[in-house]
Amino acid sequence: MAANLAPGGKAPDFELPSDDGGSVRLADFKGKKLVVYFYPKADTPGCTKESMAFSKLKASFSRADTALLGVSADPVEAQEKFKAKYDLKLPLASDTSHKMLNDYGVWGEKSLYGRKFMGIVRTTVLIDAKGRIAQVWPKVKVDGHAEEVLEAARAL
Repeated sequence: MAANLAPGGKAPDFELPSDDGGSVRLADFKGKKLVVYFYPKADTPGCTKESMAFSKLKASFSRADTALLGVSADPVEAQEKFKAKYDLKLPLASDTSHKMLNDYGVWGEKSLYGRKFMGIVRTTVLIDAKGRIAQVWPKVKVDGHAEEVLEAARAL
């Protein structure tokens, strides 16, 4: 997963509906660093913990001239409820078509209790101010991850 993304490569373009009723595009972040974290499902324990960690560090990311964007395959309505329930301070986007998820290589086969299914492999991508991939974290473990990504963003 995410093997098609390599540091230095151009970040795949996207336009997705977002929780604010509008849409979000890669071009919206031109000239700014962007962290896109892909999470499997809104309002599940790991995804909640990860989203809250990024949300808590939003001001620190802003000081590092880095925007945050959470993306899942959940419909916009689920994203809106998730954001409101946990008072998340960052935009969430919905990719129900899986186009962006496929373009970023994060939609793939998963296994849980011996059952195989398609879903999002928890992944984070740091995009530099020129729209190039700076770093990819595949198969993310949530604990301490947001802090690690912040340090990488500061180092860019």
